[in-house]
Amino acid sequence: MSVNIQLEWTPNPSTLKYVVDRKLLGGGAVNFTNRGDAEAKSPLALRLMDIQGVTAVMLGTNFVTVTKGDSGEWDELNDSVMSTLDTHLTEGLPVVDEAALAAARQSSSQEGSVEQRIQTILDDEIRPAVAQDGGDITLDRFEDGIVYLHMKGSCAGCPSSTATLKMGIEGRLREAIPEVMEVVSV
Repeated sequence: MSVNIQLEWTPNPSTLKYVVDRKLLGGGAVNFTNRGDAEAKSPLALRLMDIQGVTAVMLGTNFVTVTKGDSGEWDELNDSVMSTLDTHLTEGLPVVDEAALAAARQSSSQEGSVEQRIQTILDDEIRPAVAQDGGDITLDRFEDGIVYLHMKGSCAGCPSSTATLKMGIEGRLREAIPEVMEVVSV
């Protein structure tokens, strides 16, 4: 059975969001910025990274965000991405290696109480909002009052990401967690 794929533009001109009628992940998002990481964790991301011009792939619960480099043109890339998504999902091939993802999550779950509060706000309030634009934001670490975040998918390199980071996320985290003094992107 063929997959229904809807193309959505994002605020980042280098990134497109492909919404599919299939569940890709149980929750959250996984970002791939190099072929080696995709090879270890996601057969679908690996196939997409093999398309000439694709520099990053983010998988969400029911969407895929694809980022192109300077050499890629959307007119050409879009056809290849759509075809790859349709073929991979129609054939019922695995999207991710669940064991590899579980191991990566477990290694990053060694967090203290401030990190847990930050993570809760990110998961419950911020990540769902940025996912609508094909992006994701994940916590790298909290250190000396500074929250270090990874901007992924359409958020990486987006012209409005600095405003989102400083006025939106930093304001919300500082309001809820007195220990937070600043939020920066890594």
